[in-house]
Amino acid sequence: MHQPPASQSLFEHLRDRLDAYIQLSRVNKPIGIYLLLWPTFWALWIAADGVPPLDILLIFAAGVVLTRAGGCVINDFADRKVDGHVKRTQARPIPSGRVSSREALYLFAVLMILAFILVLYTNYTTVLMSFGGLLLAFCYPFMKRYTHLPQVVLGAAFSWAIPMAFTALEAELMPNAWLLFLANLLWTVAYDTYYAMVDRDDDLKIGVKSTAILFGDADRLIIGLLQGLSLLCLVLVGQNLGLGAWYYGGLVAAAGFFVYQAWLARTRMRDACFRAFLNNHYAGLVIFIGLAADYGLGTGA
Repeated sequence: MHQPPASQSLFEHLRDRLDAYIQLSRVNKPIGIYLLLWPTFWALWIAADGVPPLDILLIFAAGVVLTRAGGCVINDFADRKVDGHVKRTQARPIPSGRVSSREALYLFAVLMILAFILVLYTNYTTVLMSFGGLLLAFCYPFMKRYTHLPQVVLGAAFSWAIPMAFTALEAELMPNAWLLFLANLLWTVAYDTYYAMVDRDDDLKIGVKSTAILFGDADRLIIGLLQGLSLLCLVLVGQNLGLGAWYYGGLVAAAGFFVYQAWLARTRMRDACFRAFLNNHYAGLVIFIGLAADYGLGTGA
């Protein structure tokens, strides 16, 4: 644990430590929370056939915040020896020396324990499934050393709350839960490829693998195909459930955002690709708005 310098008061030291932990867990950058939250809400609304019970809604919302924070912490721990060589990440708390590797592991453990405590308020099946989510969250950051498809593992991790939402509400898992799972996995690979495009030049130098490197010049085309397949899965969900115009309107709006993202990333410049990645928050949001409106206005099944 870091000791406060003689010239620094205890209050200032604690404030600096808290700020370092906030940066490490990305609580100050909620984009990841949004990208996890909207698909989780899709699943909760569908599994509940409308507005889910408040206790389940709060458990999953808090769980999203905690697990996303934990995922960021273990990601930075895994990347502690390479982040200093990447322009975008060299000032992060671990490579800059503000947080030690041991502190990061302690923080990850605390966040995961808190998330597990929340799951204990659901049911036995959901508790068992939570271990799969923990394994995916822990494994993802290390995958970029061994495969060019770490984004697929991230997609599975970001989608694991979907079947958990169904089991928590004791709803049937097949087939709509897995169609939602697949839709979100494909979408996650697409938007995280935009994210990986930001670091592609640095990753090539230091030997980190990603779909952005694997796809090469076909990156934007493949992202578009993945987004299209994701929307197709969501259309199938809508057909299975007999959803109406509000839901499909949300999908059309999401498609519009996907087109806008392709336009943003047309030059493959770092800032433009990052903006395309961030824009996915709105795509997930409009799908949720359409879904919730469909159920709320009584047109859903």
